[in-house]
Amino acid sequence: MRLIILGPPGAGKGTQSSQIVDKYNVAHISTGDILRENIANGTELGKKAKSYMDEGKLVPDEIILGLMEDKLTSDEAKDGFLLDGFPRNTLQAVSLDAMLDKNDMKIDKVININVDPEVLISRATSRRVCPECGETYNLLSKAPKVDGICDNDGAELIIRSDDTKETVSKRINVYNEQTKPLIDYYKAQGTLFDVDGSKSIDDVTDEIFKGIKS
Repeated sequence: MRLIILGPPGAGKGTQSSQIVDKYNVAHISTGDILRENIANGTELGKKAKSYMDEGKLVPDEIILGLMEDKLTSDEAKDGFLLDGFPRNTLQAVSLDAMLDKNDMKIDKVININVDPEVLISRATSRRVCPECGETYNLLSKAPKVDGICDNDGAELIIRSDDTKETVSKRINVYNEQTKPLIDYYKAQGTLFDVDGSKSIDDVTDEIFKGIKS
């Protein structure tokens, strides 16, 4: 089973990815994890990627794709994988398809979690984090027992700087510009199915499992 999960920031990709990986016993592969792993291990591609990151530049697609190919053809991914955060645009998707084809692989399903932007903004601005233990709360779905106070250690909860309405709106706009065209790309291939991400976590998971089976 080779899968891709798409969705705007705050759509719940991380939560759903965990459920998918547990059920189908596939490797959860994200660009960030691969970059960190290769940099930590001092691989040639890792060193190249780090040189760009140290200068505050984006790592070029050819390096990302090289890292991705190493991972997708490794023993870790031999039983399948879930790609999270890659590809980010249609150019990367075309390159990914070519690389997979070269290695006699193909994407089976693409999961697209749809959530209304207003819901995403509401979710993000309702998030609160404990600066001491890192516990995350949400005033809409997982509120602390005492307003503004961490259940674990009594510390005063904070709002992260990237959870403001302005920041979240910008991230959604970037997603719409760069990543949304991927939806049409994979729809044309017949591999993409939509999921209503505004439902409860369990309902979204059920929808995803049904879509993968279909």
